Amino acid sequence: MSARDVFIDGAWESGEGVAFESVCPATGAVSWSGHGASPQQVVRAVTGARAAFDHWSVEPRQRRAEILVRYRDQLAARKSEIAETISRDMGKVLWDAAGEAGAMIGKIDLSSAAQSERAGTKETEAAFGRLQLDHRPHGVMAVFGPFNFPGHLPNGHIVPALLAGNTCVFKPSELAPAVANIMIECLVEAGLPPGCLNLVHGGRDTGAALLESDLDGVLFTGSAKTGIAFHRHFAGRPEIILALEMGGNNPLVAWPPCDAAAAADIIAQGAFLTTGQRCSCTRRLILPEGKWGDDVLSAVAARAEAIRIGPWSDETAFMGPLVSAQAAVAACTFQDMLMARGGRPVVALTQQEPGLGFVSPGIIDVTEAQDVPDEELFGPLIQVTRVATLEQAFARANATKYGLAGGVVCDDDEVWQQSLVRMRAGILNRNRPTAGASGALPFGGSGLSGNHRASAWYAADYCAWPQASQVAPKAARMQAVGFPE
Repeated sequence: MSARDVFIDGAWESGEGVAFESVCPATGAVSWSGHGASPQQVVRAVTGARAAFDHWSVEPRQRRAEILVRYRDQLAARKSEIAETISRDMGKVLWDAAGEAGAMIGKIDLSSAAQSERAGTKETEAAFGRLQLDHRPHGVMAVFGPFNFPGHLPNGHIVPALLAGNTCVFKPSELAPAVANIMIECLVEAGLPPGCLNLVHGGRDTGAALLESDLDGVLFTGSAKTGIAFHRHFAGRPEIILALEMGGNNPLVAWPPCDAAAAADIIAQGAFLTTGQRCSCTRRLILPEGKWGDDVLSAVAARAEAIRIGPWSDETAFMGPLVSAQAAVAACTFQDMLMARGGRPVVALTQQEPGLGFVSPGIIDVTEAQDVPDEELFGPLIQVTRVATLEQAFARANATKYGLAGGVVCDDDEVWQQSLVRMRAGILNRNRPTAGASGALPFGGSGLSGNHRASAWYAADYCAWPQASQVAPKAARMQAVGFPE
């Protein structure tokens, strides 16, 4: 793998930076090893993208779309390989990784349709000729990928960026780098010209070098801490387009009337899917005081205790490990902090095997806890708060600096209508898990969840800028009061 660390201007080469490896958190086996890109290689990658932009940006849109369709077909042909690569790299159970591979394939057609709707062309007649609207690419975009969806999420930036005529430099997460190489291979087979997509593996040093290079935009999915640092880095530079998706501390309000068992299914799915490693997972459960709330909480606890946990190869497992043994320890430490501040364990999260990433699901009642931090724990841990009124439930739901996802489980239409106007969340689901989003809708939120650059269907908005024109067929004399004849 050492000769395939970096892909610059259409050619693979060895990385000249720091050596690193990715270790599967389910087995401890090395899933990827190599060297990161050096600062000089990052500069070359950006320079190559800049040169490629001159011809890629003026290619007919249909030509760009045809290449991306062939990319879709290449992904489909290697779907099983992509899924297993993701699973071996970051531990995701195989059926979940197969879903991610499917989302990567579906992204091409969705992005093409979204571009036509949101960033296409439009002409209308005017008295002097016509009004014309078109969209132009920004230039060179840096794409930073996360570990939880190492294929789907960066793919969701790269595909619309390329369709719009941009070129890209892709830095995957060092915790799950392996699938990036397959993505590059598929695009090369599809006929993407050299320089249009470059790959630089590496850690923080590689990312820092990329931020310091000659960019026109940064497309990022990851933690709020990192996203804020990116935003601060480009302060005072409005010419740089930033699309930042930074997660959330997501609430779900469960309220009667509703079947308690059905509510528990929705809650458990939203909290524990992908071992809690989705930015839209349920982090905070808000329940009413009384028997119905007791019944729901007992049912969620029963599901948490019964969830099957196993390695990615276990076809019967619902949850795999967290991304690393360090992440498992961090989840336990976070839970200890909650209990030290007055949280009561309903079901305690525990690390299953030292040195690996396996943890069991946890539920902590924080109703009486004090000074609970508004932080996103990326793991299968629910914080439960009991309230007396629906008004209090909405207040608790909005008591966060984030605003990515939220949910309401209730059969009362009036409660749902109130939720739509009262709850502050970019993705707000009813009687569905919070960790469920459609690529045919925007994906993004308010507060520290991002910078109002929603992705998915709305990615077309940040991948191109609008160009408005007034067009007359021929030059004609202009007349105005006080203007010389």
